[in-house]
Amino acid sequence: MRQPSEGASVGDIRNRAQAIIPEPAAAGPTEASALGELIRTVALLRAPGGCPWDADQTHESLVQYLVEESWELIDAIESGDRDEMIEELGDVLYQVLFHADIAAHTPGEDFDIEDVAAHMTAKMVSRHPHVFGGDRTAETADDVVSFWEDLKADEKPHRTSVLDGIPRGMPALALAQKVIGKAEKAGVVVDAVPDAAAPVTPATEDELGRLLFSLVASARSQGLDAERALRHAVRGFEDEVRAAERAAARADAGRAAADGDADR
Repeated sequence: MRQPSEGASVGDIRNRAQAIIPEPAAAGPTEASALGELIRTVALLRAPGGCPWDADQTHESLVQYLVEESWELIDAIESGDRDEMIEELGDVLYQVLFHADIAAHTPGEDFDIEDVAAHMTAKMVSRHPHVFGGDRTAETADDVVSFWEDLKADEKPHRTSVLDGIPRGMPALALAQKVIGKAEKAGVVVDAVPDAAAPVTPATEDELGRLLFSLVASARSQGLDAERALRHAVRGFEDEVRAAERAAARADAGRAAADGDADR
């Protein structure tokens, strides 16, 4: 997420967002709303007399849970299960509220979920000048993408490379796709044809890495998502494993039934 510009406080960003987006009379997570109730629940759990585990958590200790919940949400999205999506979106939302509540009670951080929301509103307004009365026009999604990089560069003048800001903790296939896409913006194009020098059966991790990278580049050039494709392949293999387990269980049950009949 973009940090406040130099000299801009969280309060400045909140005021900016409120000035840009008129607030409807009934807007906001009130005490009576489900979102307001969840915010209040987080606060109660972390308050004195609440849950000791919740009270002990830090931004750092919660990272593993944010990663896990994010992957569980991805599973729910790709499975198309509505109920699972509702649950997993809630888990991710809870992580956001948890971090915001920690910050609200940590000296030197001093922001809450309202500040987070105001910051995001200001960011989205800034990134969509074609919607909010800016000097840009866009008729297609490609038009929007074409000027987003310029807007990001204005927001983050400290970045000197197109690779700056890419999270290094991304899964390797997704990271490769991201780096290849960013490299193209700098005029560095990766050959989409699989590397002829990469052995079909790699003997070392270096050879395997080159082979995987060339496959990712080839997939991206065809509009394919290597990370999602591998997840689907893994799920297909899991289905095969479960089918084999069920077949083995049926066979065991059949043998047990046959042995029982023989003993009579």
